[in-house]
Amino acid sequence: MTEVRKDDIVKILHTYPFCRKCDMSDEMKQEAMELCVTAAEKYADNYESVSRMIKETMDKKFGASWHTVVGEGYGFEITYQLKHLLYMYCAGNLAICIWKSA
Repeated sequence: MTEVRKDDIVKILHTYPFCRKCDMSDEMKQEAMELCVTAAEKYADNYESVSRMIKETMDKKFGASWHTVVGEGYGFEITYQLKHLLYMYCAGNLAICIWKSA
């Protein structure tokens, strides 16, 4: 049996937006992904600002009650309104989860 050393483990960094889970319509998904990438590039060092920008823009475009989580190492279990969830990676290992609750 081969032994795995800590030096052999490599982090996977995405250089492109990678959609992990989404049940939005195609138009909404495209707009949300573009918004997430724009926010992540604009506020590269401040996840709170990234989250605020995404939430406020989604509230204006698609109605109220949007929630956003931005970070690098988290797990989640949520209840959301159908057809209103996006979980994606962008800018390396930055994960963004946005959803709308009823």
